[in-house]
Amino acid sequence: MTTFTGPIRNAASFTDTAVVMITKNEEAAVGKVVSDALNAAPGAEVVVVDGSTDRTAEIAEARGARVVAEPGGGAASALVAALRASDRPVIVTVDADDTYPSQMIPSLVELVRAGFDVAGSDRMGFGRPAAMPYMNYLANKTFNSLATIWTRRRVRDVHSGMRAYRRAVINGFDWDTRGLALPVDLLLWPTRAGLRIVE
Repeated sequence: MTTFTGPIRNAASFTDTAVVMITKNEEAAVGKVVSDALNAAPGAEVVVVDGSTDRTAEIAEARGARVVAEPGGGAASALVAALRASDRPVIVTVDADDTYPSQMIPSLVELVRAGFDVAGSDRMGFGRPAAMPYMNYLANKTFNSLATIWTRRRVRDVHSGMRAYRRAVINGFDWDTRGLALPVDLLLWPTRAGLRIVE
């Protein structure tokens, strides 16, 4: 696992980028998340794969997102659909509940443009986040240690929901959508395969 220490230069245009998310009754937050993503990455396409029964889809579309109906099969199938919904070469995942800072999007995109296959955020890089319960923090540290052993490379935040991917990474694996492990697999499989990863 690589730690990137070079300069980050935010490009003015993000026409090579898609920001994607899955939603289930997120009408309270999705409008802000879509708007923040478009403000942080002008020219990006925002895709929302939605399985809501509330006004989430309507609000997301009004703020400028392209809304795709959830395909069925659970959250993992929805996430794969989101990752493959756009043909743009850089894909950024965010959660629709406004828990990740949109100002990180340009930095993650720049890392992929610079040659990394996956650029992930590290929520625990400065210790336990204030909003993360202590037991969750311990569990995350344990999972990261186990992932590091399995991949034989340092893994810092296996459960982060905010990452940027090169499109070839998404298309290059037959992702397992049968359980709850897909968000973890999206980091561990490319790491285990020896791709260029940075957190």
